[in-house]
Amino acid sequence: MVKFTVEDQDGNRQEVEAPMDMGLSLMEVLKASDYPILATCGGMALCATCHVEILDGPSELGEATDVELDQLENLPEYYPTSRLSCQIRISDELDGAVIKLRGEDVV
Repeated sequence: MVKFTVEDQDGNRQEVEAPMDMGLSLMEVLKASDYPILATCGGMALCATCHVEILDGPSELGEATDVELDQLENLPEYYPTSRLSCQIRISDELDGAVIKLRGEDVV
C-alpha cells in the first residue's frame, strides 16, 4: 500500500491509501475515494478534467509526456508541477506525496 495526501480546493487535506499491485492510476483512486474528478475522457489524456498539482513529492514521478503537456498547456491555470492524474500510476514513488485537486470541475 502507498499513502499520499490529497488537498481539496478549500485547503482541506486527507490521507489516502491505495494498493500498488492493481495497476491503478491516481485518477481511478481519486474517483473511487469520492473526490470530484470528472475524467470525462476515461483516462486517455484527452480532456484534462483530472488535472492535479503535485505540491510535494518525489521527482521520481517523472516528467509529463508530450500528450499530457498538450492538454495541460491549454488549461487556464497551469503550474510547473501540474499533471493529469490519469497519467500517474500508483507506485511507491507516490508515497508521502501531497496532491492538490485542480480539475476544472472542482469548485
